[in-house]
Amino acid sequence: MSVLLWVVLPYVALTVFVLGHVWRYRYDTFGWTTRSSQLYESRLLRVGSPLFHFGILVVALGHVGGLVIPKSWTEAVGISEGLYHLLAVVVGAIAGVATVGGLAILIYRRRTVGPVFTATTRNDKLMYAVLALTIALGLAATVLANITGGGYDYRTTVSPWFRSIFLFQPRPELMAGAPLLFQLHALSALVLFGIWPFTRLVHMLTAPVGYLTRPYIVYRSRDEGRPRRGWEPSR
Repeated sequence: MSVLLWVVLPYVALTVFVLGHVWRYRYDTFGWTTRSSQLYESRLLRVGSPLFHFGILVVALGHVGGLVIPKSWTEAVGISEGLYHLLAVVVGAIAGVATVGGLAILIYRRRTVGPVFTATTRNDKLMYAVLALTIALGLAATVLANITGGGYDYRTTVSPWFRSIFLFQPRPELMAGAPLLFQLHALSALVLFGIWPFTRLVHMLTAPVGYLTRPYIVYRSRDEGRPRRGWEPSR
């Protein structure tokens, strides 16, 4: 079971994540969009969207720092375990609350605003459910394990396991010994990465770089001395 959950499933999720995006871009280029619903409602969107996006950005950067950067590297530059733990808990909790609050507003908006709800697909509903579950489990692990549970150093188990997957030297025993909430958070994240290419989340991997190189749109004023062009009768 440990090999299935912490070796097979991660590689399956990563394979689907990569190949799914290639397939989506090749066969559904014009569907590579967020399907914005701003025209239907903007009041709640102006509050929920920035709150969610800024919160999830901080959460993502925190995950990159905690999972990718080894513990020995932070200690080498003078960041003690206590300081790292304090920053991770405080910043992570604030970003987590902002993310949950923003997501709650967006889900409420999508459920209560008629036109927005009508434009919601089954993929959207599945994505919101898995995303909300992943965020909630991550926030619960941060609060319960690190604040009320006396602290847990995930950089000795979860982080080495995460890096071992990409080094093609998987160590499932590390995740098998992690607390249950961290295991559930990791599993829900793997499911999220598996469905990612088939949802509106694909927009997170794109940027409007083409706007920097596209030609200018030239506007010319109409010459008052020339006749106005339009429909003319056939002769």
